[in-house]
Amino acid sequence: MFDVLVVGGGVIGATVLRELTKYELKVCMVEKESDVAMGQSKANSGIVHAGYDAKEGSLKAKFNVLGSKMMKDYASELGVKYRVNGSLVVAFSEEDLETLKELKVRGEKNGVESLEIIGESELKALEPNIADNALGALHAKTGAIVCPYDLTIASIGNAMDNGAELYVDFEVANIEKLENGFKVTATDGRELNAKVIINAAGLGSGKVASLAGDNTFKVGGRKGEYVLLDRESGNFVSHTIFKTPTKKGKGILVTQTVDGNILLGPTAEEVDDGETYTSQDGLAFVTKTANEMCKNVPHYNTITSFAGVRAYCDRHDFIIENSPVVNGLINLAGIESPGLTSAPAIAKYTVEELVSKHLSLNANKNFNGVRKPDYFFKNLTIEEKNEIIKKDKRYGKIVCRCEEITEGEIVRAINENPKATSVDAVKRRVRAGMGRCQGGFCQPHVAEILARELNVPFETITKNGKNSNLLVGKTK
Repeated sequence: MFDVLVVGGGVIGATVLRELTKYELKVCMVEKESDVAMGQSKANSGIVHAGYDAKEGSLKAKFNVLGSKMMKDYASELGVKYRVNGSLVVAFSEEDLETLKELKVRGEKNGVESLEIIGESELKALEPNIADNALGALHAKTGAIVCPYDLTIASIGNAMDNGAELYVDFEVANIEKLENGFKVTATDGRELNAKVIINAAGLGSGKVASLAGDNTFKVGGRKGEYVLLDRESGNFVSHTIFKTPTKKGKGILVTQTVDGNILLGPTAEEVDDGETYTSQDGLAFVTKTANEMCKNVPHYNTITSFAGVRAYCDRHDFIIENSPVVNGLINLAGIESPGLTSAPAIAKYTVEELVSKHLSLNANKNFNGVRKPDYFFKNLTIEEKNEIIKKDKRYGKIVCRCEEITEGEIVRAINENPKATSVDAVKRRVRAGMGRCQGGFCQPHVAEILARELNVPFETITKNGKNSNLLVGKTK
């Protein structure tokens, strides 16, 4: 019997799981995919929002500002890249300028510091590639960037190092209320018992709540499509650049990533399922809007495009609560933007204010919140690299030339928590395959290392889990 079972291996579930291990609790996580960070948290802009956009008094506003202030230290503990680059909400009309004033007032009411409306000349000095017709911007100096899947994986890995258990390929099929908790059954028949369930299932959070007997909210999906440019164009902008927001979201953005790429997107299209395919119309809209925001966008350096589906709920705010109808069920649902920013604060609140209503919280004196970065070798000095190679010669072999990722780092990703078992799982941990060639050269080598380390036949290695085999069999 677990004390707490977390459903969903995205950034919300990840940060909650880690927070739970700060206490003497037996905890686990179930994830329906073959790896964590495969839903909303892998297709995310990676923006740490300042907090000016959410309506004052909302949960989004509260947890955005709290999470933004927590993120630097949180990321540092886990060895996750984080950088304050500042956000610019750009006005292209007189109406937009009025909206900027409203956003500044709202942000200040929410507790956001260092908000300033700047004029055309200062904006163009900060961002020379901004469109000629830009009139000014709201400059949010506390805006930052982080890697969403790295944050998720590191949080879960650290939680597992502190005693949490992870069950992948565990799609919840049934939840039975017991006298002292729940029995959770997977589609493959596996069963787990827990006193408390934390529903952080993202797009599936409505279904999970319903299986437990809670039908008090509904969840829908909104697809976003992105375009990623090579690091060669990484200095095209230095801030995160937004248009003024709409009812559907913050709109298309142009931003650096923490790894030096340029990211364009996302779109906002309501969908009935979780299909994460890109479309010609969607990518054309991203391109068109980016060209309206900036001049001379280097689209020729596009290396990939992708899409994700983010969940939203019919309450139009975060749901962070003990279920009003099912004792022991905690719902963390409808966590759309700024969910990534809010995650550390949501986790702290969930454990201290919600879990504490069901279980006693005694500090885990053995908790260690520090984790070494997953990929690190290329940033070392020559002397430091040589010292590591002396101890493990696998660090002397470059497997991914684009990203300069060594065999040693890949082996480490396969064997540390949470273990990488597919090519894309390795990619998310150490960036092997995320460069200009998108794995065109290194993918077979990564697959070979996976087969060797996992001690399985090469042809069983997949790209991203079930139904994604790289090979169908041997020919000779």
